[in-house]
Amino acid sequence: MWREIRAGTTAPANPFLDPVFTAAVGRVRAGARVAVLQQDGTPVGYLPYEKGTLGRGRAIGLGVSDSQGAVLQPGTVVDPRRLLRACGLASWEFDTLEDGQDAFAAHAVEEHASPVVDLGSGYDGYLESLRARAPGFVRQTRAKERRLARRVGEVRFVPDSRDPAALRQLMRWKSAQYRRTGRRDRFAQEWITGLVDLLARGGEPECRGQLSVLYAGDRPVAAHFGLRSATVLSWWFPAYDRAFGAYSPGILLHLRMLEAAAADGIRTVDLGSGPARYKESLKTRDLRVYEGAVVRPVPGGAAHLLAREPARAARRFVRDRPRLAATAARALQGAGTLRERLRRRPDGAGGGERGAGQAAGGEAKVRR
Repeated sequence: MWREIRAGTTAPANPFLDPVFTAAVGRVRAGARVAVLQQDGTPVGYLPYEKGTLGRGRAIGLGVSDSQGAVLQPGTVVDPRRLLRACGLASWEFDTLEDGQDAFAAHAVEEHASPVVDLGSGYDGYLESLRARAPGFVRQTRAKERRLARRVGEVRFVPDSRDPAALRQLMRWKSAQYRRTGRRDRFAQEWITGLVDLLARGGEPECRGQLSVLYAGDRPVAAHFGLRSATVLSWWFPAYDRAFGAYSPGILLHLRMLEAAAADGIRTVDLGSGPARYKESLKTRDLRVYEGAVVRPVPGGAAHLLAREPARAARRFVRDRPRLAATAARALQGAGTLRERLRRRPDGAGGGERGAGQAAGGEAKVRR
């Protein structure tokens, strides 16, 4: 019924709003819930969410889900605060609310661009438009691919790999990237690693994990793990081996993936919100997504505002000032570099699990 209602809307079939994603989060997060909205005993909508202490709620999989909101039958009118009260929630937080969720978007405090690639006219049509926008981009990328093949080995692409070793390698690359840039390592969180493992083993056509790997010779040089439905591929965790950075293996992988996706019936590739130069190079247009929270005037709602809004306001202040944002990014990267050096020190001060804890202490000093 969930899928039937979703299919009756004009929203894209984003796999993050499929019931399989919610069920998978429910296996790794104890607070996962689904509110079922009924009219005359018949379901007319679903709201997946997570419930925490003091009634603080959040979108299902917040922090890793790239499309959030309620699945509502067209014409269904929802009072968000009344819905929260029925769920026993004081607040409900979202950071990538999909466009068209008007009842919840009224509570947004930020609007973000979420770039997408349209493949409705096929890969050849997309490539033609890419060449028209950036004539040298495709030519330079192909030249790098040829150099990689000459110097390392034949370049081959596996669009849908089931190799667990390749998935672990991707996680290691991504963890190193998070640490290097001073950001929180998502794969250090057990529930996220567990969620990826679950989705990687799934086979549902409307929501399944897909691991794509680019090899040079027998060596993986770039990989991506994302979620897909029959028509939408959601970009999720891309990473590459920095030893081959001169060949732009990430871009090589992206173009191979887009070609394979178009051949397999994918019409939209959602690159996800957040700034990145490669997204600007590859996108055909932007969707709009929203960040904010529905908050009820109860003690738990006040707790949410005190805990979340000052940090969000500070982040918005920095982001809206490019020079300050650039300085903050450099500081984060510097802290990440220092943390990596401490973690790898051969004298034991930064090696192994104990060293990682000591490095975290060092990072805290730098940030102060």
